[in-house]
Amino acid sequence: MEFIQSSELPAPAGHYSQAVAAGGLVFLSGMLPARDSVAPDSPFEAQCESVFAQCEQVLRAAGCGFGDVVQCTAYLAGVERWPAFNGIYARVFGEHKPARAVVPVPALHHDFLVEIQLVAQKP
Repeated sequence: MEFIQSSELPAPAGHYSQAVAAGGLVFLSGMLPARDSVAPDSPFEAQCESVFAQCEQVLRAAGCGFGDVVQCTAYLAGVERWPAFNGIYARVFGEHKPARAVVPVPALHHDFLVEIQLVAQKP
């Protein structure tokens, strides 16, 4: 088992790793937008861009990219954001279509609107 921390991001504030590699897979913890660059009242699209940029940095630290993602779980504060999320998600992943669950929730930590959790396969 390997604990992964991107040198491009601050260490997690809680008792968890940004990602853990085990059995040929990389499990990214749930990622919120970067609090140092995006405020909770920022537009939803900006929050999505921030969270996907952080996911990319952690994937890179694990030797992976978005093309290696096998599963995504997205938590959205409000089901009405699903269409906007789907468009951003499609742009980020392009032709690659990992398994996915989108979970509408009433609220997320720090009042953000999106949280992403990924599983990737090490190339």
